[in-house]
Amino acid sequence: MSPVRRGKELPIYNRLQVLRAERGMSRAALAEAVEVNPQTIGALERGDHYPSLDLAMRLCAVFGLPVEAVFNREPFTPLSTQVYRVGER
Repeated sequence: MSPVRRGKELPIYNRLQVLRAERGMSRAALAEAVEVNPQTIGALERGDHYPSLDLAMRLCAVFGLPVEAVFNREPFTPLSTQVYRVGER
């Protein structure tokens, strides 16, 4: 487990599951790419585990995205909301 204190005040959200799905990538394939166990990827996606800075950077490198695009302190809005501005009518 990560030594980071977990709590409702400072959770870390991520888009790993969405990014994997967009690329047709399995948990096992992502785990292999960043040299961790597939269960680690599952724990990250569920929010049961927070990545080390090193692991976060390796994950972002696989997707070719900056850290802020993959991890955030605020929940990510659905892509449909961002693209189609659903709910702004």
